[in-house]
Amino acid sequence: MARARSVLVTANFERNLAGIGEFFSAAGASAAFELLIGRLASDVIPNLQRFPELGADFLARAPLSVDGQVLFEQVVKSAGAGAEVRQLVDGDYVILYLVKGESVYLLSIKHHRQLSFDFPVHWP
Repeated sequence: MARARSVLVTANFERNLAGIGEFFSAAGASAAFELLIGRLASDVIPNLQRFPELGADFLARAPLSVDGQVLFEQVVKSAGAGAEVRQLVDGDYVILYLVKGESVYLLSIKHHRQLSFDFPVHWP
């Protein structure tokens, strides 16, 4: 039987959640944010406590762009020896987390619709 691990939320994950909340609020979909929080508490976190290998090995696939490779190398270095960085796709969300020792660290969460195609705003 799998041993339960502690799941810790990083400051970046909290910022990402706040950003998702603002995104949904601006879209008039605050109920969707409440559903996300409920799903994290009732399903995602308990599953990661019991099955931390649930997500795909994020470090198994190196990015192809130069910028991506630099960021990838920073993640590898920051994770340290014996750590695993994993990616879990849960519905409309991508969750990046780190497994190290008996702990799981939630690193980031993104909703696939958070990026817009309003190019003038992004690149004035």
